[in-house]
Amino acid sequence: MASGLFALLDDVAAIAKVAAASLDDTAAAAAKASAKAAGVVVDDAAVTPRYVVGFSADREIPIVAKIARGSLKNKLVFLLPGALALSYFLPVAITPLLMLGGAFLCFEGAEKLWEKLTPEDEAALEDAAIAPADRERTLVAGAIRTDLILSAEIMAIALGSVEERPIGEQAAALVVVALGITGLVYGAVAMIVKADDLGVYLARQKSGAVAALGRGLVTGMPPFLQLLAGVGLAAMLWVGGHILVDGLNKLGVTLPHDLLHSAMHMVEGAGGAATWAVEAAGSGLFGLALGAIIAGALHLVPRKGH
Repeated sequence: MASGLFALLDDVAAIAKVAAASLDDTAAAAAKASAKAAGVVVDDAAVTPRYVVGFSADREIPIVAKIARGSLKNKLVFLLPGALALSYFLPVAITPLLMLGGAFLCFEGAEKLWEKLTPEDEAALEDAAIAPADRERTLVAGAIRTDLILSAEIMAIALGSVEERPIGEQAAALVVVALGITGLVYGAVAMIVKADDLGVYLARQKSGAVAALGRGLVTGMPPFLQLLAGVGLAAMLWVGGHILVDGLNKLGVTLPHDLLHSAMHMVEGAGGAATWAVEAAGSGLFGLALGAIIAGALHLVPRKGH
């Protein structure tokens, strides 16, 4: 992982220490859990900005705020008590449930890729005809659904980092992780989607250098958002594929895991970045293949009215 990731996670650790100032053990556990969830945090931040592309500037922050509230509700109301209950009463169910979530991410990623490759299909035309308010509600709901899966992975990783601690400390650490990571991810998303507005403001300043910086932001943000949308789509397939490969291995289906790790061992001499790239690419291809199968099967089911 890039060192910048861990610099960002230092902020989450700081939030943990402030939130649990009198509980040093809990703060340490929360920081450890946040660090282990680093990969999914980046995926979450990459996926979200694509949901505000195409809306007017005055709706961008409200949309991000709605998704952030939904994300916090996912983590604190649904996932935290569910994770603790499963960990205590039925730990064997955690892996299959995570795999279902991973399969959903793979399906979502494959569907989005298909939409990009066939932009003029019937679904795209129907989407264009939807009123802006209805489209906003639909996309926010979709973003919160996707966040539920990513948040489940974050909370599962975090829980695995503190599972040896008493149940009260587990709960406190997960609350700190949920608050810190939600603030980190959606704060970053808000800054990304408003960068073009900042560029317009800077471009109007008298200073030539400041105005040039503003013009650069204005012209650079649309392609950057497109790039980030692509990263988010790849991240969905990567995370979904990784969850499924790891889950299958835990359930005794080791072939995908073994093939992936054999490929990773082949490039170990090239360094950690190459090993990570092979793991991400292999997981993403596995996720894409499975997602395409699921999407294809669902498209074969006759839709009502057709």
